[in-house]
Amino acid sequence: MEKPSCQFFGVFPAVKDYLKENLNDFHVSLEEKELLSPDELDSTTDVLGVFVGSKVDKTVFDRLPKLKLIVTMSTGFDHIDLDEAKKRKVPVCNVPTYGENTVAEHAMALLLALSRKLFPSVKRVKEGSFNYDGLRGFDLKGKTVGVIGTGNIGKHVIKMLSGFDMKIVAYDAFPNKALETTLGFMYVPFEKLLASSDVITLHVPLFKETTHLINKKNIKKIKQGAYLINTARGGLIDTEALLWAIETGHLAGAGLDVLEEEEDLQHPDHLIRAHHTSEQIKTVLMDNRLIDHPNVIITPHNAFNSLEALERIMDTTIENVKAFAAGKVQNDVTEIKKK
Repeated sequence: MEKPSCQFFGVFPAVKDYLKENLNDFHVSLEEKELLSPDELDSTTDVLGVFVGSKVDKTVFDRLPKLKLIVTMSTGFDHIDLDEAKKRKVPVCNVPTYGENTVAEHAMALLLALSRKLFPSVKRVKEGSFNYDGLRGFDLKGKTVGVIGTGNIGKHVIKMLSGFDMKIVAYDAFPNKALETTLGFMYVPFEKLLASSDVITLHVPLFKETTHLINKKNIKKIKQGAYLINTARGGLIDTEALLWAIETGHLAGAGLDVLEEEEDLQHPDHLIRAHHTSEQIKTVLMDNRLIDHPNVIITPHNAFNSLEALERIMDTTIENVKAFAAGKVQNDVTEIKKK
């Protein structure tokens, strides 16, 4: 029997051999570049593997008439057209729990870096000065932190924040009251969280309902001088609203691992080659203003990127492919969406 064909995009060089060794019952093609180009797709592909930077839309499905499975090496799946996948009866399998503590730790790193002005402090010393004027930070102890989303990552953030003696409030569309009791935080209405929190950290998936969760209207309701942390998805925040809040001083700072239109920041040539709306181009320009702002820390969608998390991603991805080949579908997010 002919071996099934797998084509992967966005594979880290360090794990290419590991993937090949563990998928030796398949024909495997591995591309390091994350940005999937429809012209590079093999029409005989049975299994398509992608990372968050590869958009899987109708064009991609049309190029892959034999496609039987999509595996995404991520928890998020907003880069894949689930409606098209369901229409074509192609399961989409993700990695649901690889980075609970990993992403939470990165969110904490961003918060601590902002609270102690870590980056300007390091920069000053590297430039030969030990003068600490203008580098005064603030204590986390006693501050109120608002956690939006209390799922796998959010609950790890809450555990970590409790160690800093912070008052923790949270919002979730589906509150877990047992978790509230166990971890000692309090669920509050969304607008109350915005108005009362000194720090707000986002840990929800990107759906149509959560797009621009922080927007031009409600960002004005955030407590004056608060800090905003986002390690989830760039589309949760309206970039124009965030830039306004930062540049007017309504927000004291932001720590971001994700941005709207971040793929175009990584691949600026794509702005020329691909069709973009004026709003998308405007967002890219505003992203660059955020990058240059002294009160904003931006990392390159790197919150997931620990040695241990990468191992978990690869192992679950391999398990997803092997399970499907054995006649069992696991971690299918098209089924989750139906519920």
